[in-house]
Amino acid sequence: MYETQTKAAILQRMLDASPADIDKRQGSVTNDLLSPASIELALAYTELDNVLSAGFADTASGPYLDLRANEYGLTRKTAVKSVGTLTFSGPNGTVIPTGTIASTGGTTPIYFVTTAAGTISGGVITVNAEAQSAGASGNVSINAINVLLGDLVGIVTVANSVNFDAGADQESNAALLARYLERARRPATSGNANQYHQWALEVPGVSDAKVYPVWSGPGTVKVVLLDDEKTAPAPSVVTEATAYIESQRPIGATVTVAGATEVAINVSVDVTLAPGATLPQVKALIESGVKAYLATLAFVDPLVRYTRIANVILDIPPIIDYVSLTVNGGTSNIPIADGSVAVLGTVTVT
Repeated sequence: MYETQTKAAILQRMLDASPADIDKRQGSVTNDLLSPASIELALAYTELDNVLSAGFADTASGPYLDLRANEYGLTRKTAVKSVGTLTFSGPNGTVIPTGTIASTGGTTPIYFVTTAAGTISGGVITVNAEAQSAGASGNVSINAINVLLGDLVGIVTVANSVNFDAGADQESNAALLARYLERARRPATSGNANQYHQWALEVPGVSDAKVYPVWSGPGTVKVVLLDDEKTAPAPSVVTEATAYIESQRPIGATVTVAGATEVAINVSVDVTLAPGATLPQVKALIESGVKAYLATLAFVDPLVRYTRIANVILDIPPIIDYVSLTVNGGTSNIPIADGSVAVLGTVTVT
């Protein structure tokens, strides 16, 4: 809005307002005295532009968006640690204390710490654990954790037989803005469906929800949740959402909170590779591409399209061509029932 308020434009206005009978040429006393002031005024106009941007929710970010959200009682959701279990193998009687640390290894390891103690019996013990730092990076797959730290190194080994889940990054500006706009544009009163949806979204680790009023008779409400990865949330997230909604709901309502039902999408394909490409590399790219496509469908589109998965494969540069593509064993679209979500299953590449 103030783009035209440059140092040159401001200086010229001040020179024009000065007496006509004095020397105003570049290098004159008048010009030299007014130039620093014009620079400072130009900087002030720049800051005014920033103030305008920070004053409107759709152009604000960071703490300024937080201030706008606070007007509606909204606070940015904090990061959440992922949770799971670690399995330790070694001599019977070995004590695994609370606080034992393990990691994924590699150049950028992710660390996990046990939250309960245990003693190895029958060669193994499985104990609860969580990521050392909050964030989605802690959502690692089975057998990703294999490095032990501390006094037990060389005595026992560690692995995770289940996925670590429920980790979430701090709510992004885009996600907080979406909640702000929903609160502003979809009025929620007296426990209507909009209000249950907004309550669900206020829980860390929940990215979307579907609300079913009167789903099992008068006075009943069902809320189905998705996590930040557009899959079913971990039980701990469902438990937290249940407790929070129960604390907010109107008296007399019977509320059921559940995670979305996951529908595995299994892909099998025979590919022709470009020179230098490998099957493991291509498989990882297919998994990433299909997972990203499925995330766009969650609670939005009830149909997994065979041709869209084919396009994902063809858009991968190391793949020249493919044959024998099947999705869940066939070549047709896969319908996803209401309250369910399509998630990546197995990917077989030959």
